[in-house]
Amino acid sequence: MRLPNLYAITDPIKYGENFEQTLRKVLQRGVKMVQLREKDKSGRDYYNLALRVKEITKEYSALLFINDRVDIALAVSADGVHLPANGLPPSVVKRIAPHLIVGYSAHSLEEAIYAQKEGADFITLSPIFKTSSHPEAEPLGLSYLKEVSSKVSIPVYALGGITWEKIKLCYKNGAYGVAGITLFL
Repeated sequence: MRLPNLYAITDPIKYGENFEQTLRKVLQRGVKMVQLREKDKSGRDYYNLALRVKEITKEYSALLFINDRVDIALAVSADGVHLPANGLPPSVVKRIAPHLIVGYSAHSLEEAIYAQKEGADFITLSPIFKTSSHPEAEPLGLSYLKEVSSKVSIPVYALGGITWEKIKLCYKNGAYGVAGITLFL
C-alpha cells in the first residue's frame, strides 16, 4: 500500500469548537491521511469522536490513524495507529493487530532505526524546524532529515514547523511526506 504524502494531525484547541467542520476543510485541501490526536479525552469520549471522524474520513477516502490508543483504533476500525516514542513497541501492535498500519514518532536517528526494526510502517521525524507546539524543542534541521531518510527504508514524514514554503525543502532532503497540525488549517 502506498501511503499519502500529506498527513494531518488534529489538535482539539487548534481545530476549535467546530472540530468536524475544520476537519472537513483540511480534507477538502487534498489531505488523505489524518491522525486523531486526543491526549485529554476519556476513553469513551475519544471513542465517540473517533467514530464521527471515521465517517468523515471515509467520505473523503482518507486514512484514519488513532494516536496511541490501539484499543480505540480497533474499536472504530481505523486504518492504523500512531505510536509515541514512549508508547507500545510497534512489534507488539503488529502482533495483536497485524492489519493496522503503524506509525511511530521519532525524534532521532536511533528512534527511527528502532521503529523500523520493530516493524513500524512509517515514522514522523520531529521537529524539523522551530515549532510553536513544542517551543522548547531544538529543531533537527534539514540535513538531519536527509541523514535519517537515507538510513531507513520506511517512509519518513517531516514534522514540526512545516509551512507551505518549506515543503519542497523537506522533499529535497529525503522526506517521503509532510505532517502537521497548523500546516493544513
